[in-house]
Amino acid sequence: MAETITVLSEQLFAELQAESFALLSTIDHESGAPSTNAISWLFAKDSGTVRFALDQRSRIVANIRKNPLVNLTFVGAGSVHAIYGEARVAAETLEGVPFKLACFDIGITAVRDAMFYGARISVAPEYEKTYDKRAAEKLDTQVFDAMKKA
Repeated sequence: MAETITVLSEQLFAELQAESFALLSTIDHESGAPSTNAISWLFAKDSGTVRFALDQRSRIVANIRKNPLVNLTFVGAGSVHAIYGEARVAAETLEGVPFKLACFDIGITAVRDAMFYGARISVAPEYEKTYDKRAAEKLDTQVFDAMKKA
């Protein structure tokens, strides 16, 4: 049986220092069914913690409040990484951001390579903001600065 890894590798930690694309899976607070959403305001706070921010009105927030167990799927560092843990509130509201965001930390309980056998990721997913690029950069800077202070 393989050893359970409970912290981010150095390479994975380094890749999660900047805004990234990831999938956050929770359990829906009403139906009890799995729920997956794309998020980008996240970074590795340390090798055992990933921090992320969400609009306070997001259904994800209600899901985490009812069941804090989450899975964060990150595609990068040559593979697909499933990061399991328990989410907890780091800040109910982020200061210095023009709208209400909640900030959460995932206390990592396991990190698993979720890539199928015999393959590696050659190009990580990319995305672009579809609204004013200057406004997006300004907002992203405000959010990440606030998350680091939370």
